[in-house]
Amino acid sequence: MQSNLLIDIGSIFSNLWESMGISQGEWQNYVMLLISLVLMFLAIVKKYEPMLLLPIAFGMFLINLPGAESVLWGTYTDEAHTYDLVTDRGLLWYLYYGVDKVIYPPLIFLGIGAMTDFGPLIANPKSMLIGAGAQLGVFIALFGAVLLGFEGAAAAATAIIGGADGPTAIYVTKMLAEDLLPMIAIAAYSYMALIPAIQKPIMRLFTTKKERAIRMKPLRQVSKVEKIIFPIAVTLIVGLLLPDAVPLLGMLMLGNLFRESGVVERLSSQAQNGLMNTVTIFLGIAVGCKAKGDIFLTWDTIKIIGIGVVAFYCGTIGGLLTAKVMCKVTKGQINPLIGSAGVSAVPMAARISEDVGRETDPSNHLLMHAMGPNVAGVIGSALAAGILLSIPWI
Repeated sequence: MQSNLLIDIGSIFSNLWESMGISQGEWQNYVMLLISLVLMFLAIVKKYEPMLLLPIAFGMFLINLPGAESVLWGTYTDEAHTYDLVTDRGLLWYLYYGVDKVIYPPLIFLGIGAMTDFGPLIANPKSMLIGAGAQLGVFIALFGAVLLGFEGAAAAATAIIGGADGPTAIYVTKMLAEDLLPMIAIAAYSYMALIPAIQKPIMRLFTTKKERAIRMKPLRQVSKVEKIIFPIAVTLIVGLLLPDAVPLLGMLMLGNLFRESGVVERLSSQAQNGLMNTVTIFLGIAVGCKAKGDIFLTWDTIKIIGIGVVAFYCGTIGGLLTAKVMCKVTKGQINPLIGSAGVSAVPMAARISEDVGRETDPSNHLLMHAMGPNVAGVIGSALAAGILLSIPWI
């Protein structure tokens, strides 16, 4: 009787130990937990893109807790861990549904559209050229990805990091190479958070003190009619020419139409506040929960991070060089610093143009002028995504 009792107690403790996460963890789990803590530090202490970096980091933290995956995600019925073949589905499986069915990125664009004033772009349509020039980063990244061994759709998905737009990167990667999603999404948002450190040295290197001191004429007043017609016209033109870009660009323009029409203030407010915040939380956690150690800690991740750095530099350089050419053509009417705002990070990139300009002349304000290229960059990244998605990658 006593022997059976000892066996039962031993079995209980054995089962208890086996159920503990600490008995199930691999070294990759602990490395990823450390990385997630570093990202949380950057989000909380350094305030690097905290709205998305913090939920991404915590999603990464949760999924790498040893033994927690089956509870938070569910139990896979295949060795390849296919999304659809999950039983006993957990919370993170349902949150990831919005990524799997590419619902979250267009909703983020809806909120961005409702928050953004397209007036500076309408007032200065030449800004579109700068936004187009900043897409150099996408195509340099595509070339670099091919050189580093990525093929077809994987190279295209990696290239979109150069657009400096997190939702677009997630959208394209999910459509073309889902297995690269955690690496590309985290790389994209990490570098967006580091844009001040990336862009400022390049801006000073590629512009002269005289160019940085150029004062631009005030933008003309844009009428309400123009602001209402613009999103409708852009959606129509893009829809006819590049349908693959419509899910992102269409939602961007719908959000802007909510803002500018003046007749749906409640919808506009909800899109840029409640909806935007909710989707941001879900998107961040869902992306982070795919960054498991055995998937994330690979050579492909290192390659993607390296490509991302080069892409962000090249995007900034492309915008600056385009603006410098325009400065020459207009005989000094355009400050080349606004070229760096051609990347899609709204409104951070525009603020950096303002900051660097005021280092030379504290009374020179470039923010509104930089918002034109900045908005053009958002549109440009969506168009670049549409181009990449329209190509039949093998």
